[in-house]
Parts: sequence; C-alpha cells; structure tokens
Amino acid sequence: MIALLRGRPLFRNDKWCVLDVNGVGYEVFATNRGMDAWFQEDEVEVHVATYVREDAITLYGFSDATERSVYQLLMTVTGVGPRVALAALDAFTVPELALAVEEDDIASLTRITGVGKRTAQRLVLELKGKMPLSFPHPGSREPVSAGPDTLVLALQRLGYSRFEIARASKGLAEAGVGRDAPVADRLRAALKILYGN
Repeated sequence: MIALLRGRPLFRNDKWCVLDVNGVGYEVFATNRGMDAWFQEDEVEVHVATYVREDAITLYGFSDATERSVYQLLMTVTGVGPRVALAALDAFTVPELALAVEEDDIASLTRITGVGKRTAQRLVLELKGKMPLSFPHPGSREPVSAGPDTLVLALQRLGYSRFEIARASKGLAEAGVGRDAPVADRLRAALKILYGN
C-alpha cells in the first residue's frame, strides 16, 4: 500500500490533484484546504490512505498523519465510505470535527456533503471518545507525539472530560501559552478558559 508521497504538485480540480513523484504522476483525492496549501509549495509530502476495489485503486491524500488517522477512523463508521470521510475533513478541520462529535452537534455534522441526520447521529454515537485528544496547532513546532502532557494528566485527575481538556488545550494554544511554560501557570490559564473568566 502507498502510505506517503513526496513530490511536486502539477495540476488540480476541486476533488483531486496530480503529484509528480520522480516523473510518475499520481492522482490523489484530497480536501480543498489541503490542496490549497500544497500548491503554494514547490515540493510537498502527502500522507496517503489507499482504497482498493476490484475495479480501481484510489489514493486519498492528507497533510499530516493525524488527519489520515482521523480519515481512517471515519471509515469505521457504519455507512461512511471514502468519499464521505473525505468530505467530513473538507467541511471541518480535525479539531472542529472532534468538538462537533463531542458536543453532539448533529446540525453542524449534517453540513458534510452526503451526511444526513441519521448518519450524523451515527458519527456521534460511534466516534465519541475516540477522536484525538490534542492536535498540532498551526505554527507549532511541537511534534505530534511529544509524550504525555502534564497539564492533560492534571486536568484528567481533576475530573475534566476529553472535550473540556481539548477546549482548554486549544484556548492555551490560541493565547500563545506553550508546553514549555510552567505547568502551574498553564493549569491556572486552563482553568480560567474552562470557567470563562
């Protein structure tokens, strides 16, 4: 199976693009957000999920391993195929999708092309508690798997849910409070975000 492509973006439409990898053109289906970013670069690294049927081999491309993992998780939901899973990541970023699932936001999930109320309910039912707890933030140089975060462990011990911890982590990142800050300061800031003052 193809898991990663590194090459030069050649051309695109609204559903797929062609990547030139050492003179071989690969057709890769991707989100518009992903393709917008790739076509600003001379060379890109694309994480790939390969979908095989009797009559076709289709490549789905993602900007990072987290996005690909969430795509594969979406594919485990009853009634969700590769095109709907990709549409979900076109409609939402990974953090937005995780929050919609954790908040039972059926109305927002039905914005996904091909998803009606029943499928949205299945997304919530089958994905709640399974989405990633923390995400790479734009501009962050932290590796995705940077080891256990002391703040996350502290909030878990205080009884906060995965959704609340994800909201606090996102708020800290938006406020520019990094993991290198003292844990006491981060905890104080996280509690302010969670209590809204």
